[in-house]
Amino acid sequence: MSTTVIQTATPKNWKAYQLLDSGGFEKLEKFGDYILRRPEPQAAWDKSLSELEWQNEAHAYFKKDKGSQEKGEWMLKKGMVERWYMPYQTPTLNLNFKLALSSFKHVGIFPEQAMNWDFIMEKVKKMPVKNPKVLNLFAYTGGASIAAKQAGADVTHVDSIKQVISWSRDNMEASQLDNIRWVVEDAMKFVRREAKRGNVYQGIILDPPAYGRGPDGEKWVLEEQINEMLKTVAQILDKENYFLILNMYSMGFSSLIVENLVKCSFEHSKNHEFGELYLEDSFKKKLPLGVYYRFASI
Repeated sequence: MSTTVIQTATPKNWKAYQLLDSGGFEKLEKFGDYILRRPEPQAAWDKSLSELEWQNEAHAYFKKDKGSQEKGEWMLKKGMVERWYMPYQTPTLNLNFKLALSSFKHVGIFPEQAMNWDFIMEKVKKMPVKNPKVLNLFAYTGGASIAAKQAGADVTHVDSIKQVISWSRDNMEASQLDNIRWVVEDAMKFVRREAKRGNVYQGIILDPPAYGRGPDGEKWVLEEQINEMLKTVAQILDKENYFLILNMYSMGFSSLIVENLVKCSFEHSKNHEFGELYLEDSFKKKLPLGVYYRFASI
């Protein structure tokens, strides 16, 4: 195993997205033609723009329900739409995402993950395997899935929520792609079954939530199950040609905890990198948005 160094990482290729300001436990973001104001528990510092500037800039802001950290409703200015599309374009990727104002402050995309989409494109293209098999677990609206598909991979997309699978399919079609395998299932059940069958993937992506439920009520608690998940994933990751990406947005998990978890399960893998993902606002403040860990055979 090669030496690892903790680092910070942020996407470099966004043209349609911008973090305009952050602070006061909020963030002000531009998604294509629209500016949104959302809660952000990590933004403990002061805002750089005034409250009046935030109010004037935002086309919509998310108002949390009393006593809730996630659930609430969007307050829209005149002319603000509830659904729109936003591209992610680089010299090698041309993706298109459907965005929507959900009741859980999310809009269907995590912009910091663009750096992982670039990584997926690079590794799939370099893989000495035709149409490498890529598995995306806890796959949400499928940014990683469509990046892998555009790179030429045979993609299996697993999520427990049917509506999210439909959203992912919209993103696939908007990006002029097809033939992703959709699986509505509990992620742990799926990888256990794949391990029993002896199925192998060249690329595996995991973006587990802190808490979640499977389609049949299966309980997911990150702290209790991530170690078993990684051990099982290690059984289905190709031993010669491989890459793995792990993202975790949990304030209780440091990059060192993640390093220990991964090293215990993937002892003989190489080219490891890990650290904090962040987005930088217009005033050079860095907003941390989770821990990542990646490694690859190439």
